[in-house]
Amino acid sequence: MFEASTLPRVFAVPPGADFPKALVRGLQSRSAHFPPEALARAQLVVNTRRMARRVRDLFDQEPACLLPKLSLVTDLGESVDLAQIPPAIPPLRRRLELTQLIARLLEQQPDLAARSSLFDLSDSLAALIDEMQGEGVSPDAIRQLDVSDMSGHWARAQAFIGIADHFIDSDEDALDVNARQRRVVENLIARWQVAPPQHPVILAGSTGSRGTTLMLMQAVARLPQGALVLPGYDFDQPDHVWRRLDDALTSEDHPQYRFRKLVRELDLEPDQIQHWTDEQAPSPSRNQLISLALRPAPITDAWMTEGPQLANLDKATADLTLVEAQSPRAEALAIALRLRQAAETGQTAALITPDRMLTRQVSAALDRWNILPDDSAGLPLQLSPPGRFLRHVAGLFTRRLDGEALLTLLKHPLCHDGEDRGAHLLNTRDLELDLRRHGPPFPDSDSLAKAAIRKEIPEDWVNWVSTHLCDQQISGERPLVDWIKHLRKLAEAISAGSSGETGTLWDKNAGQKALAVLTSLEDEAKHGGAMTAHDFADLLGALLAGEEVRDRDAPHPRIMIWGTLEARVQGADLLILGGLNEGSWPEAPSPDPWLNRQMRDKAGLLLPERRIGLSAHDFQQAVGAPEVWLTRATRSDDAETVPSRWLNRMTNLLQGLSGQGGPEALAGMKARGQQWLDWSETLEDAPEIVAAQRPSPRPPVAARPKRLTVTEIKRLIRDPYAIYAKHVLRLKPLDPLVQAPDALLRGIVIHEILEHFIQDSVLDSALLSRENFMKRAEALLDEHVAWPTARKLWLARLERIADDFLQAEIGRRGDGGPVAFEATMKLVLSPLDFTIAGRADRIDRNSRGALRIVDYKTGMPPTESQQAKFDKQLLIEAAMAEQGGIEGFDPLPVAEAVFIGMGGTYKEVRAPLTKEPPEKVLAELKVLISSYLEPDQGFSSRRMLHKDTDIGDYDHLARFGEWDRTAETHPEDVK
Repeated sequence: MFEASTLPRVFAVPPGADFPKALVRGLQSRSAHFPPEALARAQLVVNTRRMARRVRDLFDQEPACLLPKLSLVTDLGESVDLAQIPPAIPPLRRRLELTQLIARLLEQQPDLAARSSLFDLSDSLAALIDEMQGEGVSPDAIRQLDVSDMSGHWARAQAFIGIADHFIDSDEDALDVNARQRRVVENLIARWQVAPPQHPVILAGSTGSRGTTLMLMQAVARLPQGALVLPGYDFDQPDHVWRRLDDALTSEDHPQYRFRKLVRELDLEPDQIQHWTDEQAPSPSRNQLISLALRPAPITDAWMTEGPQLANLDKATADLTLVEAQSPRAEALAIALRLRQAAETGQTAALITPDRMLTRQVSAALDRWNILPDDSAGLPLQLSPPGRFLRHVAGLFTRRLDGEALLTLLKHPLCHDGEDRGAHLLNTRDLELDLRRHGPPFPDSDSLAKAAIRKEIPEDWVNWVSTHLCDQQISGERPLVDWIKHLRKLAEAISAGSSGETGTLWDKNAGQKALAVLTSLEDEAKHGGAMTAHDFADLLGALLAGEEVRDRDAPHPRIMIWGTLEARVQGADLLILGGLNEGSWPEAPSPDPWLNRQMRDKAGLLLPERRIGLSAHDFQQAVGAPEVWLTRATRSDDAETVPSRWLNRMTNLLQGLSGQGGPEALAGMKARGQQWLDWSETLEDAPEIVAAQRPSPRPPVAARPKRLTVTEIKRLIRDPYAIYAKHVLRLKPLDPLVQAPDALLRGIVIHEILEHFIQDSVLDSALLSRENFMKRAEALLDEHVAWPTARKLWLARLERIADDFLQAEIGRRGDGGPVAFEATMKLVLSPLDFTIAGRADRIDRNSRGALRIVDYKTGMPPTESQQAKFDKQLLIEAAMAEQGGIEGFDPLPVAEAVFIGMGGTYKEVRAPLTKEPPEKVLAELKVLISSYLEPDQGFSSRRMLHKDTDIGDYDHLARFGEWDRTAETHPEDVK
């Protein structure tokens, strides 16, 4: 197939060409003058399974012929003559072993990293070991690095890598995947040196970015009938630029760096690389433009010398469109519009981006036209229904069961998905309503049994919930084997439901993938040692995150979404390169906790810029396609973005080539993109919705409330609409599912503490002491507050104000004492026939027979001025007491009414009874109530709130936000 040559045989395909298609055409043209069986004798080695599938598909589209022997680089060890090399150790086993090693390191040196980073560190160390084995770097090379002038962190990391020596220098029976692959290649090369194959061996599609692959490529190129076919080789790059790519520290991020390294290792010159086919690139002039734009940074002065020689810029950019959107949403919508047009016109179109958020937004935008793109990435297994379900079940082991975790599992589509799923959902709804109303914050078997009685929930269903979801928290360490068995048994039981029918947890593609993950983890569990529940949940989440699942139903045959890896082996009429911003494309290099950049270079390892260089090569290949879109968002998350370095170089170069029409070409690219952005804005135009007016409903008098509590008078003054919503519409806020130690709970508990303490001291004055006060407080906090942190915090606050409270209480006892607690109060306002009700925290009687009304506040007590105008609780209670409104008491004068503040500091605020006597308060109250019994009086929203930032329970119903406090009220009669 190839003529004899003394030089290594290297061919290449220019950027922009459909590489698999060019590869097949080159094979067909070279074998056209040979018998049919000649092609079958050729061995074609490609680097990915996607490439192999595409090559087979392309041959299937041609007339019938004998196919070459197609294999992968990683499959070479499967041949019979190399079978003496044992299989590689599963990566999961090595990961578990490293996890134990790093866990011991963190126990000895906790300042090295947080415990939560255990699995991230093990992954990064596993990747480093893989890289050392793939690049042929021994542990001695790491140990011999001079770190004397570096920080102590790198010295510790260097020492720790030495601890992991036995993982790197494995014997023949314990080889990692990369170590085994390198051993296979070394044996294969040694065998070839003795008996080189005489049939054609073609290695295609690889750039030689990894050491083992580069070694194999060199060997193949030197075979009698061996050849390399490189993708995206820049034939337009001058020799002096190639020569400047020798230094990895300054050139690793260049798209052609790997080819320079390969050519140098083969003792070739760049101009000795031959074209694989006679076909030209889709746009040679664009390739020249991109080649110049991507010159290495130290020699971008070539723009000044070579730029004026560029010709046909209008032709080079004719099929280039630049979209610079204001937001990622606008970018996604413009892309979706163009993909929709491609679907209508029969074009094959592909979005290429590493930004998964952008692909999700584009998919969502395409959904409005019922276009389902063929997404090569699929869905991360951890986000699939089985993945989420398993993580929720594992979460039961790590913490006390709360209402949110309980209902999250009960409502999951895989929970109780066997028989009687409908009844299960009804029971779940009833349980949720009960938990919201009655709690507790951490449900257990007893509380669920009480809820079942209140809501008449079937006993067998409640027993199933109690058995499998309650009290699953596990402390301490357990062997990994036990964790997996327990997780699998519990997950299957929860999925099956109370009827015992088999669930569908392991069905479909996602379920089978999740089961495979658990099975592989179970097979290697003996290497994982013992771990805590948190560590096991983190491990499970990390393993699920590393897998992807595709459950696609008939995606569109011509609309694709590719990652950069998939784009290397595919071709389309239109390529859209999306998310061209720094940090997205190229992605920022991941931080390396083990070796810094200089240490990597000295040890012979790959630099962080390697990924950037590969991304640059992907960009150079894709941008040379027949029609290309370049898109980015200028802002993201309310911050400006930075254009991708390659896009920045291209636009800057065009802007500077005024003599060749560069600015005009760039303006044309932007104008084409702006047209699509304008269309997307038009598509997003929504009809103007008139803002709601400030409501002031006027219901019929018969529907208005005839009874209010004392504390609701304040709300009637400040926010009458809230009274209308609660008593006329009879709407009540739904209690939060996730209960928290909030101000309401604190108020209830403090009130109970004070009531019990004062009642005890009335019977025995000796109990009026700090010791008894704190003992009572601690006991009631333990009983009613389920959160340890809140208990300690609230107890500390009470301890701080205990002395002040006791001193004031002793002073009050000097002039009488308590005679009632939680006293019921009721007064009918005549002739309005309106009832005011309430409950006084405490009633004292002094030595003269007059009453003292006490109300406890855990917040800030209202000032005298606020009491006179708005917060009239104590003033109204005093008026009710003098009218005989306290149950069990005759009408008596009120000598004093006081708010006792039990917040951060002890504070007493007395009601202004002198300025606001009971007769006046009662008269003003009748005027207020009578005004709201008039048909023309509306219940205005947020009438006199203390602050604009105050939030009401019914603000959303009043559509507050569409209007503000400056808006006039809109009275409206309601039926």
